[in-house]
Amino acid sequence: MDRRKLAEGILAAARKAAGKILEIYNGDFAVRSKNDESPVTDADEAGEKIILAELAVIAPAIPVIAEESVAAGRIPEIGDGPFFLVDPLDGTREFINRNGEFTVNIALIENGIPTLGAVVLPALDTAYWVDGEGVAWRQKGTAAAESISTRPPAPDGLVVVASKSHRDSKTDEYLARLPVKEVISAGSSAKLCRVAEGSADLYPRLGRTMEWDIAAGHAVLRAAGGRIERLDNGEPLTYGKEGLDNPHFAAWGR
Repeated sequence: MDRRKLAEGILAAARKAAGKILEIYNGDFAVRSKNDESPVTDADEAGEKIILAELAVIAPAIPVIAEESVAAGRIPEIGDGPFFLVDPLDGTREFINRNGEFTVNIALIENGIPTLGAVVLPALDTAYWVDGEGVAWRQKGTAAAESISTRPPAPDGLVVVASKSHRDSKTDEYLARLPVKEVISAGSSAKLCRVAEGSADLYPRLGRTMEWDIAAGHAVLRAAGGRIERLDNGEPLTYGKEGLDNPHFAAWGR
């Protein structure tokens, strides 16, 4: 497997899906409810269709677990080999509210670890990804891409990024035990990218997430020098878990 070409293909697929999603975002779109009562739009489905087609070309032997396909009952066998996790539109509520903080997410999982990935913010014209050498990058608009890394926390306290749509009392109780100097809000997997680029130190999530929600952001964070720990046992968060849901976790820069 040529990792450089695979990383480039993952980013290209995410960008292509982002273009279609942005087209829908800038027009009129309907909002429907899935069986779990979470919202879904044409953009979720159109983005996933593009990504699945692209991945079938660049890596046809690697199975893909994608959010909307799982919702429709299509869950491939992944065995012990590598697999992709795809969330074509993370932050559907942000998409519906038109605040720009939604993302396209593709991650490659190997041995339970997200090793390659891309996170694209269509409305903000920004992309984060891991290249074939395992380095994390960010590109804003047509500016030159730049490598990113996490930062050590400042002596006067942590900058925490918290969910715009899902912050709750459990999160506040967790943060009350830490030396926090500032809490900023963001939507979708962009929170993980904030930690990866060194504009925040910590992202805690004490609510339900699925593996595809965070795998691509986790790949970027990991390549940038950060980590995600389970809050139940302090162990590193891994993927391919039964049910595909995550425990509560904390994403740290250093």
